[in-house]
Amino acid sequence: MPEPIDMSLWQGRTDPEPDSERWHQRIRAVDEAAGPGAALIGFTSDAGVRRNHGRTGAVGGPSAIRRALAGLAWHRNGPAFDAGDVRCEDDALENAQSRLGGRVTGLLDAGHRPIVMGGGHEVAYGSWQGIARHLEAGTQPPRVGIVNLDAHFDLRDPAHVRSSGTPFAQIAEDCLARGWPFHYACLGVSRASNTRALFQRADTLGVLVREDREITAAGLAKVDDALTAFIDACERVYLTIDLDVLPAAEAPGVSAPAARGVSLALLEPLIERVRDSGKLLLADIAELNPDYDIDNRTARVAARLVHLLTLDG
Repeated sequence: MPEPIDMSLWQGRTDPEPDSERWHQRIRAVDEAAGPGAALIGFTSDAGVRRNHGRTGAVGGPSAIRRALAGLAWHRNGPAFDAGDVRCEDDALENAQSRLGGRVTGLLDAGHRPIVMGGGHEVAYGSWQGIARHLEAGTQPPRVGIVNLDAHFDLRDPAHVRSSGTPFAQIAEDCLARGWPFHYACLGVSRASNTRALFQRADTLGVLVREDREITAAGLAKVDDALTAFIDACERVYLTIDLDVLPAAEAPGVSAPAARGVSLALLEPLIERVRDSGKLLLADIAELNPDYDIDNRTARVAARLVHLLTLDG
């Protein structure tokens, strides 16, 4: 059974002027009669980060995003819903990912666009399970493009341990088992943070790679062209954002702060490209760690990303 949805985090200022609403005034708890709309769902998990020997605390990410988003100005035309949290108890990661997948499938089947809030980047495999279950009834293998904004490939071999460092390797394995193509783009990769073996695995899998040093103001148009071509070759797109793709000054509250990173100003046009493609099925945001945040900087960035992803005209 889904856990009760706690709407108490949605608090903020109420302005007396007309047309001055904020998120906390418009978002509602999702129910079977609701929709379609943007549906936020939290994945409260540290298990993958712990297995990956990272600094834990991302379990508090979904609540921190809600608090930061609550006071942002409302600019949507359609509705938005809170679909509650899926909790990972202790080290029961695989069970939690499966339950998240089930919740995501239900939201997609109802016509919602889910925005999943992590939690560590192990959230991605749960999100993928939801997408796969939603699409598996089709007669042809779906061409789903995975766009990951991340300093890390997260393609480590899951045969050793399944963690926040393995979700896209797990997805590649799942695609192979299903006979589906694996389309993966990883933008913002730090060469210093990924081994040669990971770069070789990315090459073997045909991953579209753009390193952090390539995503500059001068080089953004070329990156955008490559992303556009990638999206054009896919029927549906899954966008996943690991907040550690950002510079540590912009996103200090993550499991692994970036020494360089890619600024939010350069990432936003790429996110808008995905959002406006007409192909976006689902997006998730991973690795917000409130325990290490400074002045809620990272939570505010994450909330802005949710706001950006849910703008509908």
